[in-house]
Amino acid sequence: MKGKDIVSIADLTREEIIRIFVETKRLKDGPRYITAQQGKTLGMIFHKPSTRTRVSFEVAMVQLGGYALYLGAQDLQLRRGETIGDTGKTLSRYLNAIMIRTYSHQDVIDLAEASSIPVINGLTDLLHPCQVLADLYTIIEARKKEIATFDFSKLRIAFVGDGNNVCNSFINAQKKLGFNLSIATPEQYKPSLLGNVKGISWTSRPAEAVRESAVIYTDVWASMGKEQEQEERKKVFRPFQVNRELLEKAAGDPFIMHCLPAHRGEEITDEVIDGKNSIVFTQAENRLHVQKAALNLVLG
Repeated sequence: MKGKDIVSIADLTREEIIRIFVETKRLKDGPRYITAQQGKTLGMIFHKPSTRTRVSFEVAMVQLGGYALYLGAQDLQLRRGETIGDTGKTLSRYLNAIMIRTYSHQDVIDLAEASSIPVINGLTDLLHPCQVLADLYTIIEARKKEIATFDFSKLRIAFVGDGNNVCNSFINAQKKLGFNLSIATPEQYKPSLLGNVKGISWTSRPAEAVRESAVIYTDVWASMGKEQEQEERKKVFRPFQVNRELLEKAAGDPFIMHCLPAHRGEEITDEVIDGKNSIVFTQAENRLHVQKAALNLVLG
């Protein structure tokens, strides 16, 4: 994978995804601080605010022996009209890799095409690949299964809420790994990448989506950039809250996941996110370990 971009899970092979997971376990189980990327620098471009993405990538590079350079929206000449392509060509002369968290997915594609160093998508309005890679690793870990032999065909994940960038990345991952994905959203908020794919189903009834699922996943109802729709979305999404009543519709004892930040009392209740089935904060921690693995593999 050395030199490879991670713009979308769709660009990775099944074997590369498994390699990331195997490397994640190796790094998580081993010494926290190593020198694998000593002397290397990751540039981190942020056009959106961040807690987990910024801290996990920055700490990841420190723990790998390298350095992370924060480049905020006001720090670059992009705000004065320099193209993303020229920025990528320039940064490629200084850095060893770039992580970008931005609005337009096309900007990440253009940056990757112009750069001669690996580019990692830290989030766009369309996709959030690093989040979903960490989520899937967390599920394998929580089920105490071997990575190399994990049978994804027996895994069913229910995604309940807004068909957003996380949901789209789950769709991309399903096409590579073959797990079962049940999506429950309001009709007008279906994920943009939803198509007719074996193993993926959509419904407007959350109870139907969670019925046979081992994992129930949710996210905020209004992602960054959609704040002006917050009040309207609250009305539409109210039946999609992940609460005790919804969990009672599920078979067995499903894991609860949320990529955070959570609007407690909206898409998920305190009782559920803090309950015994929640693995929310483990998935947050695993952002660090999965991204360390990804950086190790693309940097060599």
